[in-house]
Amino acid sequence: MPAEPTQPLILIVEDDDAIRGIVNTVLKTEGYRTDVACNGVEGLDRFYMGLPDLIMMDVKMPEMDGWETLERLRRVSDCPVIMLTVFGSPDDIVRGLELGADDYLVKPFGVRELTARVNAVLRRASLIS
Repeated sequence: MPAEPTQPLILIVEDDDAIRGIVNTVLKTEGYRTDVACNGVEGLDRFYMGLPDLIMMDVKMPEMDGWETLERLRRVSDCPVIMLTVFGSPDDIVRGLELGADDYLVKPFGVRELTARVNAVLRRASLIS
């Protein structure tokens, strides 16, 4: 199903090419518009250029990690963020949520869980019904 211009725009900030590609393909298949970035610096640039409706972001990235990127983002925006990372300890999850993430998805993840979490966060943000 091709994305309509009125569909939410999701920014994927992920340094792993394979994961970024899978997430991008899954979200496009679900009808979302997507944009991608390879690190936190590029992610913030893409955020300001496209003003996405949701950001999916890894933690461990070159240039600027996801923690710092999330902190900087929260200074200027309340755009929903789902952390997408291998760091799955309770301390990591709490840290992400306390820094302002709206949800936290630990790799490896299933496609159905990914789309369910995206849909839930967007519903809470009143961007889909």
